[in-house]
Amino acid sequence: MSTWAIGIDIGGTFTDVVALNYDGGALQSLKVLTTHGDPAEGVANGVKSLIEQCRIQPADVKRIVHATTLFTNALIERRGEATGLLTTQGFRDVVEIGNERKYDLYDLNIEAAPALVQRRWRAEISARMDAGGEELAPVDLDEVRRAVAPLVDEGVKSLAVCLLHAYVDPRHEVAVRDALRAVYPDLDITLSSEVAPVIREFERMSTTCANAYVKPLARRYLTALQQRLEALGLPTDVLMMLSNGGLCHVDEARRAPIELLESGPAAGAISASHYSLRDSLSNLLAFDMGGTTAKLCLVEDGNPAIAYGFEAARQKRFAEGSGLPIRITTVDLIEIGAGGGSIAHRDALGLLKVGPQSAGSEPGPACYGLGGKDATVTDANLVLGYLNPEYFAGGTMQIDVPLARQQLAATGEQVGRDVVGVAWGIHDIVAENMAGAARVHVAERGRDPRDFVLLCTGGGGPLHGYYVAQKVGVRKLVCPPAAGVASAYGLLVAAARTDRSRTVSVRPDTDSLQNLEQAFRDLESQVCQSLDSLEATFGPVRLARYADGRFVGQGFTLTVALPAGPYHGEGAASEAEVREILSAAFKEGYREKFGRTPPDVPVELMNLRVSGEAPPRQAPPNEVLEAGANAQPKAHRQVYFREYNDYADTPVYDRASLRAGFEAMGPLLVEDAGSTLVVGPRGRVTQSASGNLIVDILEQA
Repeated sequence: MSTWAIGIDIGGTFTDVVALNYDGGALQSLKVLTTHGDPAEGVANGVKSLIEQCRIQPADVKRIVHATTLFTNALIERRGEATGLLTTQGFRDVVEIGNERKYDLYDLNIEAAPALVQRRWRAEISARMDAGGEELAPVDLDEVRRAVAPLVDEGVKSLAVCLLHAYVDPRHEVAVRDALRAVYPDLDITLSSEVAPVIREFERMSTTCANAYVKPLARRYLTALQQRLEALGLPTDVLMMLSNGGLCHVDEARRAPIELLESGPAAGAISASHYSLRDSLSNLLAFDMGGTTAKLCLVEDGNPAIAYGFEAARQKRFAEGSGLPIRITTVDLIEIGAGGGSIAHRDALGLLKVGPQSAGSEPGPACYGLGGKDATVTDANLVLGYLNPEYFAGGTMQIDVPLARQQLAATGEQVGRDVVGVAWGIHDIVAENMAGAARVHVAERGRDPRDFVLLCTGGGGPLHGYYVAQKVGVRKLVCPPAAGVASAYGLLVAAARTDRSRTVSVRPDTDSLQNLEQAFRDLESQVCQSLDSLEATFGPVRLARYADGRFVGQGFTLTVALPAGPYHGEGAASEAEVREILSAAFKEGYREKFGRTPPDVPVELMNLRVSGEAPPRQAPPNEVLEAGANAQPKAHRQVYFREYNDYADTPVYDRASLRAGFEAMGPLLVEDAGSTLVVGPRGRVTQSASGNLIVDILEQA
């Protein structure tokens, strides 16, 4: 009997479905258009088509893993449920006051990201604790019910509860939840002490409100998904990809859907890391470009960079402070509105611009023939010859090239360019947008892009990677197998992961190590408890300790890795040694970030963090390509390259025909069902035994 796993990734344009036979079968994949009205319908249709094509018996499917951008899009587009906020007296306007920082000092018309909760749906109660967890005013349950009743009467479906200093002691929030559940059993309730138990009122309240805002949507979608899978005879205990690059059970996702905001991009980074390590390429820029957005993540020593917060729904693309702060653990990446569906337009200065507006899947690019009236990146790539209209999405879609030319011509008239000129302009602008974002992202982390390899995935990554690499300064490009569905494949190789944190102010030089160790053990117990339900298929659990620290007197914190415990009791080093290694761990991380440390200033650890990771017990087989004679092109077609400023007769290879050791100079194209790798005249491509296509970009003669 075969054992199958299915990965599902919902994007803004396509829903990718992959199936993997753990008994040695090849990866099978399918792309279908995302059904925005009912995303579960597109998922069910894609899964049904794939298992029928591959003749998979539903009983043989043992694991289904899912990633989605639905909840991120709901925040950006403000499509969440009517949400209320219950907070401590005097704090109802924190979500609008924020940090009182202008993200653009010279913009007189600056607009902050609008609050998710309308002011009339924010209520206050008198219950209050101080910063040490001492009760100043108890919870009045009658007051709680009186405060929430008008919100429910006005149609509030979800409530965020964020009381002052609840990160120290959650008793008040728990009492509020229990009282409200008895009166309003259908009201979704989110507690800040469960979602973001860390200091800083604005960030904690913003995260809690965001979770409450998408929670009803997540509950409905995940329930509909399970019902459709059950109708197909498939398992319903779905695993969900988290923003931190790990997996959790679907029930955990229902509780805290905010943890899934960056699940799709995180899966792409995990896939990139997996493929790169097979060729010992440990440092890379993971470049993933789909139909709506492009993402880039720094991967060092085979591990994607991790951040402990990000901003959603920014008013300005690269302006820090212009979005909603979300305090969750996430793969650290940069994302821009550049994908196959990104719309080309003339701006107020008469210049050609691309994105961030996207045609998505409904109606999609003009070439889809579904009513799209704007020229997009996909239309440009078709006219340039990079895409094969007869083999688009593996031949599952009919593509209309004349419609693409027609819309490109209309855009060209606006900017004074012919069809080819505007098509190349669109392709080049997208590459420059991504390269500009990559340069900033890498420089902010003190790295040199020339030390990295660009690994490109998604339907658009291999199309644009060759020119993006040159603009960034990278000289080696990698295109993994099934690059077009790499995020969906990343779901099948990801580990289960849970992160927990809490605020505990500790000075390692003087404060109690016993209390510090107990706090870490409590967090580790929570992490292990969360992963217990997955013990049969994931394990053993590896725990890692981190802390947000600062030098006393500073207003910001820096997250650093700490040595493994224990810090007190049996098995611990001497007290002096523990104090020294804790302080040294923070100072080393601080020195790496800023170059030097201030003299004679004590260290203070503010937030403690524990990460638990459990690898899959059954890993996908590593297929090795056999060596063979160089493959012959399956066709030739006219393809435009900047180096020639013209079209060139270009060989087109079928990726399935390539064997280990294949080598050829560009220009050439390599096609598979999900993507096309573009190799320009300066590229030399080699097929490795791992399945990766490796492109070396040579210096210009």
